[in-house]
Amino acid sequence: MQKITAAITGVGGYVPEYKLTNQILETMVDTNDEWIRSRTGVEERRILKGEGLGSSDMAVEAVKELCQKTGIPMDEIECLICATVTPDMVFPATANIICDKAGINNAFSFDVGAACSGFLYALTLGSSLIESGRYKKVIVVGVDKMSSIIDYSDRATCIIFGDGAGAVMLEPQADGNGVLDSILKSDGSGRQFLHMKAGGSVKPATVDTVLAKEHYVYQEGQSVFKFAVKGMADVSFELMERNNLTADDIAWLVPHQANLRIIDATANRMNLPKEKVMINIQKFGNTTAATLPLCLWEWENQLKKGDNIILAAFGGGFTWGATWLKWAYDPK
Repeated sequence: MQKITAAITGVGGYVPEYKLTNQILETMVDTNDEWIRSRTGVEERRILKGEGLGSSDMAVEAVKELCQKTGIPMDEIECLICATVTPDMVFPATANIICDKAGINNAFSFDVGAACSGFLYALTLGSSLIESGRYKKVIVVGVDKMSSIIDYSDRATCIIFGDGAGAVMLEPQADGNGVLDSILKSDGSGRQFLHMKAGGSVKPATVDTVLAKEHYVYQEGQSVFKFAVKGMADVSFELMERNNLTADDIAWLVPHQANLRIIDATANRMNLPKEKVMINIQKFGNTTAATLPLCLWEWENQLKKGDNIILAAFGGGFTWGATWLKWAYDPK
């Protein structure tokens, strides 16, 4: 009997309308278009505008599109996992709020916080639920409203990040397609290089922490870059080696959209040509947990049943990992 695997059977995505271009950033902070593009590859990023709008609102749009495309009613969803580091509030989980707003009434839901690797972590969890045989329809969401935690006077971070959401449907299949293997890693000592200083239980919010701008992303760029290049490239190569995959076997690399140089280094380590690499960092910037599903959303019509796809990410924590899956359907 063929093993049950968790297959992606649909993809939904959402990005806000407002475009924050490099030219606009030039008027806000000491930077310029050429400097940003040469160091990151970002040309513009989408920003969620509007009073009272948060990560859940973008995720709901992605989930609605996903269910419409797959034809699966909201009341058939059994679980929703949301990967995010910008929850609507500390509690309840943003996943709970998404379900309420989307009309998903028969599912349990929870959040995963693994920064830019969050979607991979959540995808592995969702796949395990499907493989257990107990669940048939699981949604995995990656969403972040990074503009809510970015200091737009800090030119080291404000040029990188954007807002967006992506969602995938997981269902059981027995034809050999689906999520086949993952390698996930973490190293908490990396927190010193990429974190938010205040707002947690160690340093709760006070007037002083707000005035000191300690509720924004803090990043030591060079250290993070060095770890990310090695982490993403090595784990992707390790996953290929473990499964006897060559560059010829891989149809697509779906890399986290943090920095074009990190993406290039990962592709080179895997010996993959640029034509096999999904890149949309120039349009959306780094949307953290949303980058991987947004790539799948944009490239969905180019993916074919049986395609070998490697997803790879590196994020704050440090967290990193890679997942191998066989695409489960042809373009619709």
